Amino acid sequence: MSKIINVQKVVVPIDFSENSRLIAESAAVVAGKFGAALHLIFIVHNFEDYSGFLMPQMSMPKLEHDLMEGAEQKMADFTNEMRDYCRDCGVSSVQWRVVNGDIGEGIVDFADEIRADMIIMGTHGYKGLEKIVFGSIADKVVRSAACPVLTINPYTCCAE
Repeated sequence: MSKIINVQKVVVPIDFSENSRLIAESAAVVAGKFGAALHLIFIVHNFEDYSGFLMPQMSMPKLEHDLMEGAEQKMADFTNEMRDYCRDCGVSSVQWRVVNGDIGEGIVDFADEIRADMIIMGTHGYKGLEKIVFGSIADKVVRSAACPVLTINPYTCCAE
């Protein structure tokens, strides 16, 4: 006997890369099929682990505050640009949040907090040395999330 999935909340991590809009639009199409709410999230990476290593003279609390402020404004603008598209797709509501912390853990924690039914995210992101340092965020989320995770390769898909 199969269980019917009732998707009411979809989490979409945003990184403001050139592919963010494509991933968000693809997620809106999926969420719209269920009449679900879309929850966009941006995680400001926690740099405390690197203080004294990368930028000894910089004030970490000031840097994080400035990053949070900038990210909140960028997320508000991004969400406003997405609202009409989401409404046209049948998305019930669009909400956003910016948090500070480990990116993979932050996505999973947010999904758990709001009791998300699905996470939709891109497989793009870090390459080379950055991937070695940060690892694959999509891989971390797929392995840790309590809900289904749909990953999208933005280089092989199109949202229409």
